[in-house]
Amino acid sequence: MKPVNNRLQALLTVVIGLVVAAPTAAFDLDSDQPITVSADNARLDDNKGIATYTGAVELIQGKTRLSADQVVLFRSEEGLSRIEASGRPAHYQQPSREGGGQTDARARNITWSASDSELTFEREAVIEQNGNLFRGDVIHYDTVHRVVTAEGGEDTGSGTGRVEMVIQPRSTSSKQGSDGSSQSQ
Repeated sequence: MKPVNNRLQALLTVVIGLVVAAPTAAFDLDSDQPITVSADNARLDDNKGIATYTGAVELIQGKTRLSADQVVLFRSEEGLSRIEASGRPAHYQQPSREGGGQTDARARNITWSASDSELTFEREAVIEQNGNLFRGDVIHYDTVHRVVTAEGGEDTGSGTGRVEMVIQPRSTSSKQGSDGSSQSQ
């Protein structure tokens, strides 16, 4: 049983590295870099602290990018508190901390919560990094405690409804390309 436990431990380490390595900062409110938003339409309700952007929305902070059909920003007295994005699908991109590649995530709904320190990807959620893939109906990422929780959904016929992972093998004799494929040195 020892090889199974070692293999499971290695698998969990890779999965945590895949999902956790990139989105740890998400949108960094302590950053000196501003968050810029562009869209076809915008509506600001200053009394409620809600800004709604629709039509090819692009939200950017540094090299972190969120694109969606609609993005709603919620502000409190402390500043930006929540971002809700929806699309067919909405896309989230952020360079990995190690500088090798980037994380590409997509889902029908993407939510970032400052108070919960959490990114949530819902409905057809997929996270890819360097050829590795993590898929589920709902994926939560706690950016402080570095905990990933994924949930499967109903089997609708287009997928199994289960959480799925594809993890690329590590090899000391090959170099991984930006598309996740191995290339000999």
